[in-house]
Parts: sequence; structure tokens; C-alpha cells
Amino acid sequence: MLLIRCPYCEAERPEVEFTYAGEAHIARPADPSALSDDEWRDFLFIRTNPRGRHFERWRHMHGCGRFFNAVRDTVTDKFSMTYKAGAPRPSDEEIALASSAAADSAAAPAAASVKDARP
Repeated sequence: MLLIRCPYCEAERPEVEFTYAGEAHIARPADPSALSDDEWRDFLFIRTNPRGRHFERWRHMHGCGRFFNAVRDTVTDKFSMTYKAGAPRPSDEEIALASSAAADSAAAPAAASVKDARP
């Protein structure tokens, strides 16, 4: 089971509490009525489907109910970071920093439990 961190609740919760809400950082057209049918179709339905890093919107459906953004690797299904809706797309450095911090915090309790188990 995946654990996803809600940036509003500031807690990691099981994936069943969340709902995928599509690609993040999609700008709505300034004048939708000026778009052709094909352009409107492309805005509504055509999205990138990258292999690797992907910026996504999620909703903490069975928690605070708020939308937030996430950076997830579509190959490994690993979340690099989550951040509040409306925040700008994070840089590569910010993503790397968040990923390493998450890996360190995940390894720390395991290391502590092994250390505590010794006589």
C-alpha cells in the first residue's frame, strides 16, 4: 500500500484516502468560447503521459477534502513530494531535496528499531 503525504494535514495516510484528479499545472484558456471544437477537446482530454516524473493533482477525499499537487514517478509509483495547490511547480533541486528528506525520515525509524532491539 502506498502512503501519500497530505501537505494540509501534514501526515502520511494510506492511498485509499486519496483520489487522483489529473495532471497538475494545466492553465485554463483565457477565452474558452474562442477555441475551436478541436482545441477545446485537446484542453479537456489530451494530457501528457510521461514515463518517469509526472506532476499530478490529488484530493484527500477521506481526510481534509482539499486538492494538492504531487510529483510522482510513473514507473516506480513513488511520490517524490507533495505540495499545496496554487504553489508553483517545484524545481529539480527542490524535488531532489524533498526525495532525500523523505528517504532519510523513512530509514530513521527502521534504524532506530533495529538499534533498540539490541541488548
